[in-house]
Amino acid sequence: MTIDKDMLIGELLDVDEAIAPILLRSGMHCLGCPSSQMESLEEACMVHGIDVDSLVGNINEILAVRA
Repeated sequence: MTIDKDMLIGELLDVDEAIAPILLRSGMHCLGCPSSQMESLEEACMVHGIDVDSLVGNINEILAVRA
């Protein structure tokens, strides 16, 4: 499965256990916050000043290797 920037953080965390550490390393330390579960990856990246396209590419590369 590939992810995209419109997916909710909650959905991403359900896709693969490897995604949470990637998000944490990128600076998103609020994964446990209930409101973050309803944010899209793009919205969360805007809040944290992270390039969403780069992050999506990184996550999809890691997921491709794990498949």
